[in-house]
Amino acid sequence: MKSRSSVRLQPDRHSKARSTTARRAGLTACAATIVALTLAACRSARPAPPALSAHPTVPAPAAIVRLQHDIDAILNQPVLAHSYWGVLVTSLKSNETLYTLNARRLMMPASNMKVVTLAAAADRLGWDYSYETRIVAAGSIANGTLDGDLVVVGSGDPSLMDGDAPLEGWAARLKQRGIQRIAGRIVGDDNAFSDEGLGFGWSWDDLPDDYAAGAGALQFNENAVRVTVTPGPAAGDWAGIAVDPVTSGLVIRSTVRTGEPNSAPHVETHRLPGSAELELRGSVPAGSAPGVHVVSVDNPTLFFVTALRHALIANGIDVRGPAMDIDDIRDAPARGMGAPIVSFHSPPLSTLAIRLMKISQNLYAETFLTTLGAATGQASAAAGRTTAQAVLAPWGVSEGDLIQRDGSGLSRYDYVTPEALVTILAHVDRDARLRGPFEAALPIAGRDGTLSNRMKGTPAEGNARAKTGSMANVRALSGYVTTADGEPLVFSILANNFETPADVITRTADAIVVRLATFKR
Repeated sequence: MKSRSSVRLQPDRHSKARSTTARRAGLTACAATIVALTLAACRSARPAPPALSAHPTVPAPAAIVRLQHDIDAILNQPVLAHSYWGVLVTSLKSNETLYTLNARRLMMPASNMKVVTLAAAADRLGWDYSYETRIVAAGSIANGTLDGDLVVVGSGDPSLMDGDAPLEGWAARLKQRGIQRIAGRIVGDDNAFSDEGLGFGWSWDDLPDDYAAGAGALQFNENAVRVTVTPGPAAGDWAGIAVDPVTSGLVIRSTVRTGEPNSAPHVETHRLPGSAELELRGSVPAGSAPGVHVVSVDNPTLFFVTALRHALIANGIDVRGPAMDIDDIRDAPARGMGAPIVSFHSPPLSTLAIRLMKISQNLYAETFLTTLGAATGQASAAAGRTTAQAVLAPWGVSEGDLIQRDGSGLSRYDYVTPEALVTILAHVDRDARLRGPFEAALPIAGRDGTLSNRMKGTPAEGNARAKTGSMANVRALSGYVTTADGEPLVFSILANNFETPADVITRTADAIVVRLATFKR
């Protein structure tokens, strides 16, 4: 499906281009054609190409007919012949359908599934919802010593990052309570969530990467670490490997060598499910800059408590026992036992949503989905999916329109119709409780997030707000755009099953949105 030759920075960048010189030439020509079509559509109508879409049979005004013909022309490019598209564009002002193509067909959404997850979470949990992490002393405190375990009880906060102040602040709170020494262990209580961690149907070869980090009730540094690979002094030497933070719990097995100075870097990462052993293979050219690979950890709970233990020791607290996952010990402290020392709350859901949507952070989506289940007393992704469906059904999203298997869209078992995504987005826009924070979290064309470099210098720049989605042979873009007349539109554009270079598919979706931005009644 893909090779692992470089850092995968974003979960929304899941596929690898397989281009040759001929493909690159075709990409350039196709991109130019798409741009030309879009610009021409802004100026005049053209004869209709062979019809692709099932447009309404009621005669439409001339401006809408031109819009439909122009979008048909964009999608009728020969290079797109093997791709499958689902598109729906609706006016938020009049509820009128302006364009439709396969709008009721189930398609893989990739990260457009985050639209579903966030909408349901915002409705059921509320934008003010925050995660609480508690630290409890499971034992008596006397003469500066906690005679027992220090227990960290998590509820799923995904925002605690390496280098942030909370861990140092927690050490200070312990000192304020007179604790200078902990005779027992640092125990991570992650029982607020089920232990499934990984999303349903995730590909095993994705698992070493940060975008496939498993979710849990205790999470630190987004359950990922940075592995830096540095070339040795000369070709043939072993490459240097460094892991940050050092508390990852991963066991590194590296066979990465130093290649010739002008050779191409190629580093693959491999880690099997349930294993802490991370294997690195490949080579890096001599004299090149160090390369950073962001990889997932095996046990988020153990990663969390190990980092906390390290921070406590670094801040002058003597910890005698090891860091432990509560599931790995028989004599675990009873829940509710001991005196609470720290209660820490995450930023509200409205703030967490920005990271979820702007950079397409998969871990946040999986956390929100499980939290939806936890709110009903069943802390699992399956319960979260049931809750999401219950939220969305009254909005007009039927069971047949949405097959949700995870929260992020990384699973290839996820399916949704363009109509369902438009229904959700339209409902959010019309619900004063949901609209503001949801739309503020979406990437803005040409400005930020996963749309920062798209649609620049067009009428869509600074105008369109939309969630992107990408994985191998899947591209998606769903959101809002305002026309040249000031009319707000909602759209969903999904592309599946293509062999065309992914950039061509992306430019095609962008061309449609640009055309919508130029639409005039």
